[in-house]
Amino acid sequence: MSGFRSAALGLAVLGASAVSSVRAASDDMPRYKVDPNWPQELPNNWIMGQVAGISVDGQDHIWVLQRPRSSTKDELGASQTPPRNDCCVTTPAVLEFDTAGKVISSWGGPGFVPDWPSGEHAIFVDKGGNVWISGSSVDDRQVLKFTPEGKQLLEIGRKSKERKNNQDTTMLGRVAGIDVDDAAHEVYLADGYLNNRIVVYDSITGAYKRGWGAYGIPLSEVTNTIEGVEGDVPAAGSIPPYAPGDPPDKQFRSPVHCVRLSADGLVYVCDRHNNRVQVFTKQGKFLSEFFLRTNTLGNGSTWTLTFSRDRQQKYLFVVDGENNRIAIVRRDDGVEVGSFGHSGRNAGQFHWVHQIGIDSKGNLYTGEVDTGKRVQKFILQH
Repeated sequence: MSGFRSAALGLAVLGASAVSSVRAASDDMPRYKVDPNWPQELPNNWIMGQVAGISVDGQDHIWVLQRPRSSTKDELGASQTPPRNDCCVTTPAVLEFDTAGKVISSWGGPGFVPDWPSGEHAIFVDKGGNVWISGSSVDDRQVLKFTPEGKQLLEIGRKSKERKNNQDTTMLGRVAGIDVDDAAHEVYLADGYLNNRIVVYDSITGAYKRGWGAYGIPLSEVTNTIEGVEGDVPAAGSIPPYAPGDPPDKQFRSPVHCVRLSADGLVYVCDRHNNRVQVFTKQGKFLSEFFLRTNTLGNGSTWTLTFSRDRQQKYLFVVDGENNRIAIVRRDDGVEVGSFGHSGRNAGQFHWVHQIGIDSKGNLYTGEVDTGKRVQKFILQH
């Protein structure tokens, strides 16, 4: 599948058959090499569970949100009664690493605050150093804002097992992605594993500002049917599963897995099970979309993304957790020009690569869920 589908920017719709033809024309494409020694061994006999979220702050510190409840009994052998073996005990949910891969702070986890997520998912550190956290379990209908030291500042939504409701702006729907427009004091939420929308709130007061669905449709037109994936809360109605060759969905398909703000004021949204990324203005006007690996079934090909660090943010690094790779995509036309990674457990390979961050030097950091349970660093070569 190839061609264009755009209201403004003309981003390409790219299928697997077109990839090989464009890679030869990517001489300036950034290239990466894995750093097998990053991070350093964790202190305190710690072990991480699934790495749900990654964010890189203004000091190039790497913030990791891990899922303490995802570690197995044998992984937490030292914390059993009596101890099963010598290692290990779980880390706190939030870990801050320096550029050398050393843990420099940690906090959070089940019971840390009353509405701590049941299933940790996204983390984002804004320019003020505030740490935003969401969850993706069935009762995670909230987003929490903390100081860098872990003091809770704000909660948007609340824990609940109420049914999906894309029109309710007082509640969230298992938020999968977070980004903050510091200048405008707005937080953007990919909402999410239950709902099918983007919603924007005041990042200081938590007041609702605006929201939209796929192609910029108003919230009143966003469906409340359930796709039946990833443990969604039961509700009446369903939509058929994604099938290659189907016309593009008019709605986002849960999970709406990422929202990212570019330097030139565009909003990128990962519609994971539809294998696509849609692009909007900050007011929710649809501009364009592109597709990756359109034959991908399972968990889809567009999990999250980040931007290259050049002034124009020429490239997108798109996490494809089903095919276990990082796709390198030209931002101006949506064409994939390269990729790295492969399914596996060696350094530089992935098992369910889930999140990505980038530092000021262009180095990439990835996190894996399921049984991957690790972070990796990829050093920019040129």
